[in-house]
Amino acid sequence: MKPEKISTIVFTAYVLLSIFILSNCISEFTFNKSDELSLVDQVYPLLDAANSRWIYFASASRPFGMVNLSPDTQLEGDWGSGYIYDTDTIKGFSHIHGWQIGGVSVMPVSFENDAVSLLNDYYSPFDHAEEIAKVGYHKVELKRFNIKAELTSTKRVGFHQYHFPSGQKSGVIFQLSGNLGPSEMKDGKIIKVDNYTLHGEITNGPTIRRPKDFKVFFVIKFDSEIDSIIVSPKSALALFKKSQEVSKMKVGISYTSIENASLNISEELPEWDFQQIVNESRNEWNEWLGRIELKTNDSIQTRRFYTDLWHALQGRRTISDFNGAYPDNTKSEFRIGQIPLNKEGKPKFNHYNSDSFWGAQWTINTLWGLVYPEIYSEFVQSMMLYYKDGGLVPRGPSGGNYTYVMTGASSTPFIVSAFQKGIEIGDPEEVYEALKKNHMSLGIMAKAGYEHNTSLGGGLEHYLKLGFVPYPIPEGKFGFHQDGASLTLEYAYQDFTLAQMAKALGKVEDYNYFMQRSLNYKNVYDDESGWIRPKDIDGKWKEPFDPYEYENGFNESNGAQSTWFVGHDIKGLAELMGGEAKATEKLNGQFEVAAKRGFTSGNSHERGEDPERARIPINYGNQPSMQTAYIFNKLGRPDLTQYWAKEIIEKAFSGLSPDTGYNGDEDQGLMGSLAVLLKLGIFQLNGGTDQNPNYELGYALFDEVNIKLNNGKKLKFIKQGSGRYIDEVKFNNTNLTNLEIRHDELMKGGELVFKMKAETNN
Repeated sequence: MKPEKISTIVFTAYVLLSIFILSNCISEFTFNKSDELSLVDQVYPLLDAANSRWIYFASASRPFGMVNLSPDTQLEGDWGSGYIYDTDTIKGFSHIHGWQIGGVSVMPVSFENDAVSLLNDYYSPFDHAEEIAKVGYHKVELKRFNIKAELTSTKRVGFHQYHFPSGQKSGVIFQLSGNLGPSEMKDGKIIKVDNYTLHGEITNGPTIRRPKDFKVFFVIKFDSEIDSIIVSPKSALALFKKSQEVSKMKVGISYTSIENASLNISEELPEWDFQQIVNESRNEWNEWLGRIELKTNDSIQTRRFYTDLWHALQGRRTISDFNGAYPDNTKSEFRIGQIPLNKEGKPKFNHYNSDSFWGAQWTINTLWGLVYPEIYSEFVQSMMLYYKDGGLVPRGPSGGNYTYVMTGASSTPFIVSAFQKGIEIGDPEEVYEALKKNHMSLGIMAKAGYEHNTSLGGGLEHYLKLGFVPYPIPEGKFGFHQDGASLTLEYAYQDFTLAQMAKALGKVEDYNYFMQRSLNYKNVYDDESGWIRPKDIDGKWKEPFDPYEYENGFNESNGAQSTWFVGHDIKGLAELMGGEAKATEKLNGQFEVAAKRGFTSGNSHERGEDPERARIPINYGNQPSMQTAYIFNKLGRPDLTQYWAKEIIEKAFSGLSPDTGYNGDEDQGLMGSLAVLLKLGIFQLNGGTDQNPNYELGYALFDEVNIKLNNGKKLKFIKQGSGRYIDEVKFNNTNLTNLEIRHDELMKGGELVFKMKAETNN
């Protein structure tokens, strides 16, 4: 049997399994009749759940919520932890699945006599056939205890409803030590305040990425009376006074104090109506997802689209309390900070815990900037708060501190794009100076991945002196990702984006300086081989050099993939290659090879683990080459952008099962956002960082898309015809001579009509 037929059969099986699971979920759970066709019902939370990661899976959570409450089936490590679909044992329900943090794992139990033994042995098998995982809600049956557990949440409070077996004693166990994802939990404490209330705290020990302890405070409220607490070094068991058939529990979280954890409960969840909170969560998610409405008869692609969009709106998590108090760990001593309040006495924005913005220029920059500018604004203001507290704009903060995750100044294009789109970022002059600091000596560019105590691994001083980052960096190894060729490419692109902000602010000298630096990518282009190639401190090209070898001077990629990491100067790169025709031939050849492997280097979350699959020349499973399909637009061959974009959608971003989804590293909404943009047929090669940013147009998957803009206007994308190639595009009845449109035009609202044809003219 041919491989493509096998793939079709497997994919069809996945789809049928997904439909079966989803239909069961919908039939078992009671919704209001008006909710039956809600967008939240289109989302498939189990997508890729067999390949999960501590920060990946979500069910009982709100958009960017502090609480992300869900079952844990694996407890240790960044990868392969949290909720893993292929495992059959629940080890607790934890409330925090954040970037480098976890906390407050609980487990309801029932028993006849021996309660003490449960303190060290309380895991329970479960069955997916009796499980419902929905947006804002999760239900499982704990077979060992014959308990039905239901979970939902507000932004900062987890809400549990337990159905216990009749006539048995019951209680809830709280984990006080052991691993939760990347963190070792320690110093757990829990006390009984009254017959319905517990107070507690637990500490996330340091990780290689988050270098300091990080404390979680929590308040527990029961609607059933507590008899007593049994405590061991590992856990605590709160026993109910009477046999309970149904019991509810609230868990308020704070990273600042017990008082604020209690405040979060009183402000967000004062009542005990479980179904009401489920409905409120559904309504909130429906509002966010409803910013983009599809008209299509393809039910599978509809479900996958809203699942992608849902991923783009969760993962990066709130760390500030309802009153705006937040944890600041950027200095030697921990302190509690306070977000400025508005006239109504409410915080002006939330503070966030976040994985890297590495790759955000091709994902959330565009999606958030167009559809969710208010959340974009909050994230920029949060990043500037880190700058005011600690002196640097972060590229991925955790525990109120810097992690130095990944490389470069990845927050620069993110913030510049917001500025260029007119999104509120605070004082632009102050923001610019903060970003500029990251690009200069001892700035964040100087730090390699997770380099906390030195500023050498990023090779910035060499970049400033020589115009490239050498490989290897001669001073030695100080952190992760000291891949000189990739670092040179990243810094050059990020310098371009900072130059655009300098230009907009009238800083001519800075503009010229950073634009000159933006051409440094040329210093690592090798004419002889035709690839971006690492060179050492003496300027000698790496020998031997294999452009398909993974991480031989390239960050989570190979030379073939990373050669195209020049979104700000495609025409300049093409000139180095001998012109646009030769560049097109080269890139198209890479796509032809990559297509045979589905455009990814492996199954989900496999990047370079398989040396042979890592040799793929284009990889849509990770950030470094996920812009490449749209490069053809800049090379005079938009038909190839349209052709390959459709292929990528079908082969990499159309799965709907627990065993597939993003075929790589989703990274808190980046791949979800990418999939959404590919399906809308809109992209920004330079991350939307030029003045009045430009959008590139390509293949659009859906017949009609309606976008509710934040300014009250409506934007409609219409596809006419069933072909895969664009014949013409009109915006509000005006022909677009090029397949591009400016941000200010789109924000006026109206109709963008793609007229399609079956054949290309090329």
